[in-house]
Amino acid sequence: MAFRSVSLAALSVVAALLPLAGCSNDSNGLAASSAPPSPPSSAPPKSSAEAPASPTPTAPAAASAAAGSLEPMNVVLLVIDAMRDDMPWNGYGRDIAPNLTKYYQQSVRWERGYSISSFTARSVAGLLSGKYPSSLARNTTFFTTWKQKNDFMAESLQAQGVRTLGGHAHMYFKSAAGFHQGFDSWEIVPKIEWDYDRDPYITSPDHVKLVQSQLSKPENVSGKFFAYYHFMDPHHDYHSHEDGPDFGKKNRDRYDEEMYFTDRHLQKVFDFVETQPWGKRTAVIVTADHGEAFGEKGLLKHAYEVYEVLVRVPLFLHIPGVQPKTIPRWRSHVDLVPTIFDLLGVKKPEGLPGTSLMSEIVGEPQPQRPVICDLPADTLNVRRRALIDEQGMKLISFGRDVRYELYDIKADPEEKTNLFKQDASRAEAMVKRYKQLSSAIPFVKAQGGKPVKSD
Repeated sequence: MAFRSVSLAALSVVAALLPLAGCSNDSNGLAASSAPPSPPSSAPPKSSAEAPASPTPTAPAAASAAAGSLEPMNVVLLVIDAMRDDMPWNGYGRDIAPNLTKYYQQSVRWERGYSISSFTARSVAGLLSGKYPSSLARNTTFFTTWKQKNDFMAESLQAQGVRTLGGHAHMYFKSAAGFHQGFDSWEIVPKIEWDYDRDPYITSPDHVKLVQSQLSKPENVSGKFFAYYHFMDPHHDYHSHEDGPDFGKKNRDRYDEEMYFTDRHLQKVFDFVETQPWGKRTAVIVTADHGEAFGEKGLLKHAYEVYEVLVRVPLFLHIPGVQPKTIPRWRSHVDLVPTIFDLLGVKKPEGLPGTSLMSEIVGEPQPQRPVICDLPADTLNVRRRALIDEQGMKLISFGRDVRYELYDIKADPEEKTNLFKQDASRAEAMVKRYKQLSSAIPFVKAQGGKPVKSD
């Protein structure tokens, strides 16, 4: 979630700049066939890849062939707001998430995950639709309302007999966002109010109660279900907690305390799922809607840009019967919707730009694919779009392609050295490919509200 999050760079953005849109690869042509797939990343996996679970090809014909290797199951999607990628399992020195770390080690995890955009109103719309935000009908406001004529994942699941559940801890989710469309049960943590500029509430304890209550009702769990829960406490304001460690007084210190606090309550969700009759046939997806900046690239909090600190996020799936492993690939949230359909064993909608992760989950290696990250314009954001290619080169487009930056994010993960003018031939090739992929993404003009910062 981003509430007028302060980007130091954004204060000087020229209003004439214009962004584009998008984020990940494509089963409909976004993965350009002209570029050969790269070999696996040179970075070593964080743990050895164990043998996949024995195939049990019982998924219905409606699902993809790859999904036939697993029994259809329920899916719980846990999104931790503003969870950075530099967590303890990626080398961060503080043990701020011992329970998540253990769960990560017991899961199928990807070397890198990417959110579709850099703040909640954009990234969650993509996450719940499987589409790029720029291709969805919306108004122009920062706290965007996504219009009912959009086709969201929950609507298709609901039509196929899957029970759809959601429980959240910010009032934007209640109805203003439009994320609730297609959900049979959609609840908000009690005793919170709307706040445009900040998130002053501590909600994890009540959020866990909401999850347990919703997943204890027979009408919700007697058949196949999909549940989405968005935990808010790591979002600013950053609070200290008396029953947690005192890491210090700086913003990053208090953010770490929030992560520790949230981690402790997430363990209660993990324990609850495991002990339920349906637990052994339920997959749990853990990720973040975006990252969080503490001065990197001149940024604070999130939104406004698509630099790595804002769009690179944890991504792992805990799936009963599937051996834990690290998949040495970079994948995007745009791939999660087709994956969720395959996990549930139901038919995917046509035209989704992402590719299901199921085949590599069950042990069939897949090539690296390009990732695209999308920040369409609104009343506070100027458009941005990034292309990350199979070799780890990242091109960022500013405005209506009026300016570019180029980074080698394998060698330079903090994006300190802009190679756009230093490596002219690579820059030219990246711009050509970016324009090819970008032009394949539909664009819907935002309507309703004040004019966007650029058009």
